[in-house]
Amino acid sequence: MAAEVETWSTAAPADGMFSFDANLAEASQPYSDDEDALNEVEVNGNWTPQEKALHEARLKAKAKRRLRKSSSRNSASESFSESGDVPGGDPHSPKGKVNTNDRKSRAGKGRGLPKKGGAGGKGVWGAAGMVYEDEEPDARDPNYDESSQGDTVYATVVPEVDEKELEKMVNPIVQEYFEHGDTKEVEMLLKELNLGPHKYEFSSLAVSLSLEGKASHRELTSRLLSDLSGKLMSQSDMARAFDKMLKELPDLILDTPEAPQMLGQFIARAIADHVLPMSFLDCYKGKVDCEHARVALDRAAVLLTMKREMVRLDNVWGVGGGLRPVKHLVKEMNLLLKEYLVSGDVSEAERCLRDLEVPHFHHELVYEAVVMVLESTGDTASHMMIKLLQSFWKTGLITVDQMNRGFQRVYDELPEISLDVPHAHSIMETFVDLCYQESIITKQLRDACPSRGRKRFVSEGDGGMIKN
Repeated sequence: MAAEVETWSTAAPADGMFSFDANLAEASQPYSDDEDALNEVEVNGNWTPQEKALHEARLKAKAKRRLRKSSSRNSASESFSESGDVPGGDPHSPKGKVNTNDRKSRAGKGRGLPKKGGAGGKGVWGAAGMVYEDEEPDARDPNYDESSQGDTVYATVVPEVDEKELEKMVNPIVQEYFEHGDTKEVEMLLKELNLGPHKYEFSSLAVSLSLEGKASHRELTSRLLSDLSGKLMSQSDMARAFDKMLKELPDLILDTPEAPQMLGQFIARAIADHVLPMSFLDCYKGKVDCEHARVALDRAAVLLTMKREMVRLDNVWGVGGGLRPVKHLVKEMNLLLKEYLVSGDVSEAERCLRDLEVPHFHHELVYEAVVMVLESTGDTASHMMIKLLQSFWKTGLITVDQMNRGFQRVYDELPEISLDVPHAHSIMETFVDLCYQESIITKQLRDACPSRGRKRFVSEGDGGMIKN
């Protein structure tokens, strides 16, 4: 039995089998030339093809390990110093471990100095010995901190208005001004706009719009130019605006045939209000070729040379609607009726009444017309006033409400009028009947006319008894 065990242990391994202990011993011992030769003999002698292939693979792996060990020894010997320590290594780290925070090149190239002399990379303070100068903080810097830098002043930047968009922005401002008549609001709106070098064009645009409007619009425009002068616009700006208007007169006449005369009145009013310099007209003497411009300048010169007793330039545009005082409107209507009694021109009276632009105050005209009939002598004034009121009634210039209100005012004041005109009641009854026959007033208004009854006594000695 012992012989069999010994034979089994010393016999050659079978196909595909080998001793694990023997292979472990071979892997732990270095190879020598003699062992290589011995292994070669064994391979050539007794090994099977599978064992031979496995043995060749082991040999190749050992050769690669020898090559890596030899190369690492050569590189370590070159980088070691005389003391045997690794330069730049951490003294507390294991021997041979390179510090990962080292800024030297690991490719084995260069002189081993830091990049850019220590001034490169993120989070560094720069090269040694570098001195930084103080920099002033920039308020436009997005990282600017006003709490640490002191008080900050914010400036609003308004872009300059383009010349093409100027007319679109100015027209609504002027049209609204014609409605409310507040020059301070216009001044506030213009301050919000950056007109730049084109601010003089606002005056020319305002005058152009007023030429197409009413007399009250032109009066408001003259006031606006007077209030803006010296605040937002200088005399040179105004002169430049009127000079542009004189050059554009041939085009303005197409829409407004009376543009030269109106522009002349604007110039005269502007000079009287010290909006334009007194020498404005002198600059054009003998230098104007346009016929329309000469008409405008001549009109301004005539208005300025007239005496103040004859004409006042502050009323060059007539009555400006409800903006005028009531006393002034009453005076204008009295003057209108007196001129009509002299001339008899109904169309001229109608034009003057329309120019007053006070349709809510036409009852005053009816009242004044009826009072003039009561205070006049003869039937001429009565027939002329009936003709005038009939014309105003047919054209719709005087409405039913205004007509009734004017007559009712006379009815209420008839007792006081009769103190100065004793026959006021009889004259009033006759005039009301004629107006009803001409369909000027309604039947209800005619019946509302008061009549004074006559008290007749029987005789002087009846003791004041009244006859039935």
